[in-house]
Amino acid sequence: MNKNSILVVEDDRPIRNLIITALKTHDYKYLEAENGTSAILEASSHNPDIVLLDLGLPDIEGVEVIKKIRMWSNMPIIVISARNEDMDKIEALDAGADDYITKPFSVEELLARIRVTQRRLALIQTGEMQEESIFTNGELKIDYTAGCTYLRGEELHLTPIEYKLLCLLSRNVGKVLTHTFITQQIWRRSSENDVASLRVFMATLRKKLETEKSDVSYIQTHVGIGYRMLRIE
Repeated sequence: MNKNSILVVEDDRPIRNLIITALKTHDYKYLEAENGTSAILEASSHNPDIVLLDLGLPDIEGVEVIKKIRMWSNMPIIVISARNEDMDKIEALDAGADDYITKPFSVEELLARIRVTQRRLALIQTGEMQEESIFTNGELKIDYTAGCTYLRGEELHLTPIEYKLLCLLSRNVGKVLTHTFITQQIWRRSSENDVASLRVFMATLRKKLETEKSDVSYIQTHVGIGYRMLRIE
């Protein structure tokens, strides 16, 4: 039995049943809610490990549910929605969602996203993301205390902004970070110019990380939305 319990918030019964069947097949514990009010009650009463949340709920907008949960909990929230506009995704992610899946979706993709979230959750629960001074991901190593970064054992020479970006992504590995969130964290503001600067710095950082010696991609671009550091097995 998987340790993590998952709250499924979906008003469309066939879709809810599809998700629950997939969870049961893979031995996940689950709770279910068909509207925002029930979702908030279930989340506060049972404190699930992960929330799968539809945005188009009959009583409360899913984004409002995210905001209410974020007032008292950092439990991972994966949005599953038919809304595929960038602004819908950005609004949900900025409100505090950890990931976003667009309907129609495959069960395999959903389970993969859950596994990524589980790994991130495990790191948080063991305190590694907050307390460890060394971060490792594939052949990438960051020594937070020394302020040094290594790739395949060789030190990477990063600019201060590149290093801050890499640290921000690594401390949120597996989570999509929006342009607004990143620029506010790096420059304490967010404007079109800041987003343009972010793209430039991210391009130079990726060039240093993703060399010809390796075909591994550490940073995933979500066009029009932001970036995510991938967990390398």
